[in-house]
Amino acid sequence: MQNDSSRNTLVFIVCAVVILIAYQFFVMEPAARRRQAELKSQTAVAGQTQTPVAGTPSAMVAPQALTRAAAKGASPRVAVDTPALSGSITLRGARIDDLYLKQYSETLAKDSPPVELFRPEGAKNAWFAEFGWTGQNLPGLPTADTVWTVKQGGTVAPGQPVVLTYASPQGLVFTRTISVDERYMFTVADTVANLGAAPVTLAPYASVQRQGLPDTHTKGSQIVHEGALGVFNNELSLKKYKAWKKDKEETHTSTGGWLGITDKYWFAGLIPDQKEKIAAAFRVTPAQGVDIYEASYVGQPHVIPAGRQVSETTRLFAGAKVVPILKDYQAQLGLPRFDSAVDWGMFWFFTRPIFWVLEQFYHLVGNFGVAILLLTVVVKTLFFPLANKSYESITKMKKIQPRTEELKAKYKDDPARLQQETLQLYQKEKINPLMGCLPILIQIPVFYSLYKVLSVTIEMRHAPFFGWIRDLSYRDPTTIWNLFGAIPWNPATAPGIGPLLDGSLHIGVWPIIMGFTMWLQQSMNPPAPDPMQQRIFQIFPLVFTFMLAPFAAGLVIYWTWNNLLSVLQQYFIMRRFKVENPIDTMLARLSAKPGTAG
Repeated sequence: MQNDSSRNTLVFIVCAVVILIAYQFFVMEPAARRRQAELKSQTAVAGQTQTPVAGTPSAMVAPQALTRAAAKGASPRVAVDTPALSGSITLRGARIDDLYLKQYSETLAKDSPPVELFRPEGAKNAWFAEFGWTGQNLPGLPTADTVWTVKQGGTVAPGQPVVLTYASPQGLVFTRTISVDERYMFTVADTVANLGAAPVTLAPYASVQRQGLPDTHTKGSQIVHEGALGVFNNELSLKKYKAWKKDKEETHTSTGGWLGITDKYWFAGLIPDQKEKIAAAFRVTPAQGVDIYEASYVGQPHVIPAGRQVSETTRLFAGAKVVPILKDYQAQLGLPRFDSAVDWGMFWFFTRPIFWVLEQFYHLVGNFGVAILLLTVVVKTLFFPLANKSYESITKMKKIQPRTEELKAKYKDDPARLQQETLQLYQKEKINPLMGCLPILIQIPVFYSLYKVLSVTIEMRHAPFFGWIRDLSYRDPTTIWNLFGAIPWNPATAPGIGPLLDGSLHIGVWPIIMGFTMWLQQSMNPPAPDPMQQRIFQIFPLVFTFMLAPFAAGLVIYWTWNNLLSVLQQYFIMRRFKVENPIDTMLARLSAKPGTAG
């Protein structure tokens, strides 16, 4: 029958969503929890031992046992201090290799340290940027072991560059001026003066290198891109760590563009002169048990006659992937698609507008949680006519349910006649059963887009709502197992079952509210004609409560608020058609209890 067909369609759609959520729940969320545990361990241990790597990017060895502090202290340094960054530049190799993000903390704790971006070579999970010149069989070029001399300046700060120099025995004098703005952009201006008797040919290069995967890397994550990232000839190139390691090397030629290595929220990117042709590469080099991930490029060769000099300027973005900041750099420097450093995903035509709307509402109300509620209202308003027709169809189906039950009893032995009579009844009452699928079809792209936005945009990281929700990008921290905080006990510490209570059985306040609103909305629909379908629909609210509990609180709040608005819309339609609804039934029972007791 047509009704069965619509029900089957709806079951298929919902099951598809369930499969998607189940994948996130059983695969991605455990990985995210492991990442959180590793992050706590990393925060507790300030420095970890590693292996110093010697040589240039093409000559790498694995790290040895050095703490971060020891690796940092192995070279004289120049401090970096801006409103957004703190750290230092090593004079050995003139690398930018020690950076913290002042405006972001590792956790929500008041005493949480700032987020570490770069880490010196020699420490575990070293991450740094280096710049230089390369030439064929040309001795005297500065290497990673070359100690530069400070010619001018002290601390690198906005408007206060530092000038470094190095003179080779072969008559080449290298000068490097490093400056930084108030946000995350370094400018490295290199000059080579040839004081020798013969011309030389040099090509500039720049490299971002990461030695080993970071502790915060979410292995197997499909929702967040972490790894190699670049734009070449206006084409976006992405390479997750796993594929990067498998392929070993990927090369590109481009005029301008940019490339680097990205985490979920942080990015280190190299930006050449946008008019220069470059040969770029993403490489993985195994070195004594450590995989060294490198994003680098080589510029055009320069012939430097005796007594002449050449200059090259490279920029380095090292910081948080804040969308307005990325867009500003994109406009100011003419960078192609620089805001694509944020992983908008293949459905960017949904995720970008969703984020833009959230950002506009945030500027108005100052709270991303409230912005999510307002976004939901906008979506409901845009699709109000379609949803209204859908709910009207559902309400009419519920109103004629006694008549359909009569037809089933009358033609129980004649399925063809039953289908014919049911279709005639639908046509007479002007009912389109397929309209009942619209509400969930509308929700799917918005749900995915909001999930993506909550997962990849730093604006949502540590963004509070109200009450106990202090991070919309993380799950509801409350749990039913300690009565939502009323009992001073952490279920995660329970012997044997702690990981279970803190994992798949962690149910907070908002997931329970969401499950209730889902049940309430479902109770307004006519029951499925098939008993098996009825049982499936009955357990959906419970299943979704457990499945959505580990998800970002912002997503659960959106789903809850969307359910409430749908219930409200459907309630007024049912009242208009004079169809019994569960809200009036519950209110009637509550009002009747005092009289009954008397």
